[in-house]
Amino acid sequence: MNKKWKALIAAMFLFALTVLAACGSSGDESSTEDSDSDSGDKSKLIVGTDATYAPMEYMDDNGNIVGIDIDIVEAVAKEIGVEVEFQNVGWEPLFPAVENGEVDFAVSSITITEERKENFDFTDPYFVANQVILVPEGSDIKSAQDLEDKKVAVQINTTGHIVVQDLLGNTNPNIVATETMPLAISEMLNGNADAAVGDNSVVIDYVKNNPNVELEIIEDDYFEKEYYGLMVKKGNTELLEKLNEGIQKIKENGKLKEITGFDME
Repeated sequence: MNKKWKALIAAMFLFALTVLAACGSSGDESSTEDSDSDSGDKSKLIVGTDATYAPMEYMDDNGNIVGIDIDIVEAVAKEIGVEVEFQNVGWEPLFPAVENGEVDFAVSSITITEERKENFDFTDPYFVANQVILVPEGSDIKSAQDLEDKKVAVQINTTGHIVVQDLLGNTNPNIVATETMPLAISEMLNGNADAAVGDNSVVIDYVKNNPNVELEIIEDDYFEKEYYGLMVKKGNTELLEKLNEGIQKIKENGKLKEITGFDME
């Protein structure tokens, strides 16, 4: 092998080492970014939601995600000095999206429950709600107990689903579980269910926006008050503390009441 070829091989070898070193450096930077992502130090946070739950979170005519929850998060973000970007993830995929770090946190009328707290962290409550029953006008259903031998539509894996399972049994075929609350109401209107159960804010908003549909809302003390919180990946305490700081500030300055129309208890 002559000197010319030896020099060429040596140059190629050095080039390969440079590329490998660059790749190693890129991997280190990626690790640092991942670490920052969990620390709550990011200046822009990705927020997951299920935009099918008017008036809390829904798509407007221009394709924007809007609603009471969205206004609350934007107010919180302003107080803690970060930007937010909302992604319409859907209800069922929302939980793994938070757990896997695909979004920084979630807002979607998520009731704080002991079961959910086993896998996620929640902020202080920012909204109080309760389940109500929606039936066609003239229905013989007048209370929660009247649902026991009826077909009941709910949004799957929501607290509405849970309370109906408590009433009818976890595997009762009379529970019609749908992907969204509007679909649950449609199942009732189409005659596939006798009633629908969901959060009061959503059901009331539906009735208000559909005045030509003859419906009746039934409240019952059987349904306990529920508290919504922002849902964060388990152990992300820095982000949790920041969000709680923002929630506390909008409670104190009156912005939360301005958005929701009532004081938090």
